[in-house]
Amino acid sequence: MTSDPQAPGAAAVYLDIQETADDQLHTQSYYAQIKVLTEKGKELATVEIPYRGNFQVTDIQARTIHPDGTVLPLEGKPEDLLVAKSGDVRFGRKVFTLPSVEVGSVLEYRYNLEYPDDHVSSPTWEIQRRYFVHHAHYAFTPFKGFLRGDQNITSHYFTNSRGQVLNTLEWWMRLPNGQKLNQDAMGRFSLDVTDIPAIPDEEWMPPIQSYLYKVFFYYIAAANANDFWAGETKRWSKDVDHFADPGKEIRAAVGSLIAPGDSDEMKAQKLYAAVQALDNTDYSRQKSASELKQLKLRMAKRAEDTWAQKSGSSEDIALLYLAMLRAAGLTAYAAKVVDRLEGPFDPAYMDADQFDDTMVILDAGGKETLLDPGEKMCPFEAVSWRHSGVGGIRQSAQGSGFLVTPEQNYKLNTLERDADLTLDGQGGVTGTIIFVMAGQEALRWRQRELENDDSEVKKQFDREVEEMVPNGVDAHVDHFLGMDNPADNLVAMVKVTGSMGMATAKRIILPGYFFETRAREPFVHEAKRIAPVDMRYGEVVTDAVKYHPPAGLRVEGAPQDATLPWTGHALYVTKSKSDPGTLEVQRLLARGFTQCKPEEYETLRSFYAKVATDDQQELVLREAAEARGN
Repeated sequence: MTSDPQAPGAAAVYLDIQETADDQLHTQSYYAQIKVLTEKGKELATVEIPYRGNFQVTDIQARTIHPDGTVLPLEGKPEDLLVAKSGDVRFGRKVFTLPSVEVGSVLEYRYNLEYPDDHVSSPTWEIQRRYFVHHAHYAFTPFKGFLRGDQNITSHYFTNSRGQVLNTLEWWMRLPNGQKLNQDAMGRFSLDVTDIPAIPDEEWMPPIQSYLYKVFFYYIAAANANDFWAGETKRWSKDVDHFADPGKEIRAAVGSLIAPGDSDEMKAQKLYAAVQALDNTDYSRQKSASELKQLKLRMAKRAEDTWAQKSGSSEDIALLYLAMLRAAGLTAYAAKVVDRLEGPFDPAYMDADQFDDTMVILDAGGKETLLDPGEKMCPFEAVSWRHSGVGGIRQSAQGSGFLVTPEQNYKLNTLERDADLTLDGQGGVTGTIIFVMAGQEALRWRQRELENDDSEVKKQFDREVEEMVPNGVDAHVDHFLGMDNPADNLVAMVKVTGSMGMATAKRIILPGYFFETRAREPFVHEAKRIAPVDMRYGEVVTDAVKYHPPAGLRVEGAPQDATLPWTGHALYVTKSKSDPGTLEVQRLLARGFTQCKPEEYETLRSFYAKVATDDQQELVLREAAEARGN
């Protein structure tokens, strides 16, 4: 067996998976049986077992079974690797490699994870894997006291990091149609699943963890979701107000930054610029405790600490900005939101660790404005796309509660590519390209520049431009303008040399759309779609390419003017204009949508297929009759 009809083209499949967790015995056990179908599938021979703290991986057993029935057991001890350490907690992994794996081999391994009696470790069942799963069985026995029956009454209890007693067992799940989580009369859980498709690998997917099949259990110190979020948002808001309470140092700093005659908006802008100018350690390097001690600084516990050391994390800087707004007499609130790269906010999952980033809401003149001061190089009143259209919690005059941030306005995210190119009679080209970026594209390159030196940023920009221009054309950025000022457009000046197209005895055949020669429009080659589409943010891309052909050549064929609307979603427009000595080709693709459901995919694909077809048009220059003579 080197192929599986239920998983065409798969490199491997899981024949069986078994996971059992018992919080009374403080153990979890794992078993996997894998069939290797291709050379790539042999990568599954290396197994990594993550663990943390004083949890122990025990009873590791593994073997390789060759197609002829030969059995090769694992010999030697697994390697123990330290991954990270946080305080006194150690995060590591055990690693072993099954011996002599061949295409057609079956891999089998099992192990236990044991943890101390004063811990519970409610399981997470990853139902969907990188490879097709034929069968899997899962079982979980909760800790005594969370089971049913008088015999399970106990005086033993567990607490969370804040000392609250864990009194409720909750679970969150996403399962395929027809699959059901079972709970028996004692309160033990089990799940059997069959024929689980592999994790999809499609372009422009949402965060993979946001829609995979899985089940995870957790103990909380609340009776229900309403109680949990009421307590969490109240606690969070109290912590925010404590950190952002403006003391005399903050008030003095604000007094030196703003003027009495400034409008509320002007005050907010000046203070925003002041905190943006600080060292954001999420983009540079966070100082260790010993470094802070040497510099006579301390870990930020109040806004004054962040201002005093002129540096802090994104959260520290956002809360410092909140403190400054309040010191200036403005009404402002904090918000805590998820990062769209990580996944959506789900209030049914009662865990505040879903939230990643802190933002600030300015209430001025009866209008609320969402601000992103912790996002380095993000302009005033702009928001990173990772914080747009996401859920979270917020403060308000009425108390704390939920919020959903606004979607991105696609018109604010623009990329203009203006090329001025001189051609010779053999298809050689020289000239310049000016890239003008605003919104998310400008923010991306400015943040990249924070983490790299100038030469490295130029190399990275050149690599992206290389994917845009025709084969045979060399394009190298000469310099950037506005890199340090997020309030301005970001401009890249690029020099162009080389050759493109094809020259015959009487004609030069060139790509009609200079920037789309090597571009691959998304979705055109995907006939079907499993996952939703998430294109991060809407944008407007505008191209204007001016050609200067050599004397004696005239335009025989140019791209036809076209307008392709996808009502309410996107618009594609092209135009060409010929004057003596020049030909200008213009192209616009405006995309107002960011997300699309799988059932809408056929319409989306149809639009991009039309765009891809139109982009294949050619520009043909022919020798003029008067230039040929008699």
